[in-house]
Amino acid sequence: MVKITDVARHAGVSPSTVSYALSGKRPISAETRQRIEASIHTLGYRPHAGARALASSRSNVLALVVPFRTGMHVPVVMQFAVSVVTAARRHDHDVLLLTQEEGEEGLRRVADTALVDALIVMDVQLHDARLPLLRALDRPSVLIGFPAEPRGLTCIDLDFEAAGGACVRHLAELGHRCVALVGSPPEVYLRETGFAQRVTRGFTAAADERGLTSTVHPCEATQAAARDMAQRLLREHPGLTGLVVHNEPLVQPLIDAFRELGLRVPDDLSVVAICPDAQAEQAPLPVSNVAVPSAEIGAEAVELLMHKLEQLPVPESTLLPPRLTRRQTTAPRSASG
Repeated sequence: MVKITDVARHAGVSPSTVSYALSGKRPISAETRQRIEASIHTLGYRPHAGARALASSRSNVLALVVPFRTGMHVPVVMQFAVSVVTAARRHDHDVLLLTQEEGEEGLRRVADTALVDALIVMDVQLHDARLPLLRALDRPSVLIGFPAEPRGLTCIDLDFEAAGGACVRHLAELGHRCVALVGSPPEVYLRETGFAQRVTRGFTAAADERGLTSTVHPCEATQAAARDMAQRLLREHPGLTGLVVHNEPLVQPLIDAFRELGLRVPDDLSVVAICPDAQAEQAPLPVSNVAVPSAEIGAEAVELLMHKLEQLPVPESTLLPPRLTRRQTTAPRSASG
């Protein structure tokens, strides 16, 4: 392993001079700094994390606050987590994952220590109890998700309201006049989780704008619930020909349930989902979808946080526009539909 003494020897300076160049505690001439930087690059030297922390008064650790609550689809949540960790490592930061449902108390416990420099907070609710503390903390934070009032916060997410609207407009352009949204489990709506509420708002507004008949149905993420939902939709809405699914585990079970009831996808029923591209592409019948860009959102959340740590200006709100890809589960409404 390359040591600071190796860098000093290679650059022709003392180890203390290398240390000063790394910490910025004392002025170093431009020529000397260039020699030291060239030696660091040539030898592949990486400063010890503890030494960096002492020099900068930072831990070089970010907290990712993602409480695992009921109704959450863990595989998608972990895609966000992996993207945050990957992006943080590019900035030489580690990530402390906080998964317990501790609310404000958990945030305060972490913030009152020197464990982390900044926080990324997920599963944001419209009236999230953590918001007053986040606004008052002496360290920066970024929310993946939007509360009802984002003032004074830095938030990033997919524009879920636009995503719900894009799904409806896609179905309307294919001639569908009766559409339904099968959404997240009921507890997600009861918690007023922001993304679920916004999808519903966008779906309903777009359907009303186009004069479509529309209904919204929260649904548990089980195969039995999918079968019951398919039966209920056909019983209560016999004219249904367009379905939007915003509940990742239910996309394929719902398609299978409708097929068992005698409906062909997409001939009799068009299905469009809000889900990761990989899930849509790898389905037995590739699914038309609005992508959930977890990698992009996680990476951009880290970039926003790095800018805030350097006291650089950042936008308060970053909404990624929806990207809809038509695949094999949506088609023009049949004449008999």
